[in-house]
Amino acid sequence: MEDCLEIDKVLAPAVICKNLFLCNAQKTKFYLLMIRDDKKFKTKEISHQIGSARLSFAPAEFMEKYLDIVPGSVSVMGLMNDKENNVELLVDEDVLTEEYVGCHPCVNTSSLRLRTEAVFGRFLEAVHHGYRVVHLEGEENRRDECV
Repeated sequence: MEDCLEIDKVLAPAVICKNLFLCNAQKTKFYLLMIRDDKKFKTKEISHQIGSARLSFAPAEFMEKYLDIVPGSVSVMGLMNDKENNVELLVDEDVLTEEYVGCHPCVNTSSLRLRTEAVFGRFLEAVHHGYRVVHLEGEENRRDECV
């Protein structure tokens, strides 16, 4: 926890994101969800918005196959490895209101602070990915864990 707090201080004022790799029940559609670390993820909220009956955490082998990253290192940066656009990026609208976002550069031993407009503009354009904005009510909670 102390290490996480120190990293947050260095990256400030970046919003630190949870990056969740999800899939539908049939494991035919894959999603990378970026939400603020102070929000809780509720499957029902997202499933309804994207027209999926049920979402769950995708098996690690799909994360490695499509994003070339391992659990614990999932990040928007992994989309550069998804040449076939197998993964759809979902972004909680609150992430987009911040000037900076914090993320891993595909390994969890480092963290980056990037301008939000650069990530959701130039970077995604360069890797040929779009994104879908979603709304998560979530329940505000304390920062209890490092993501």
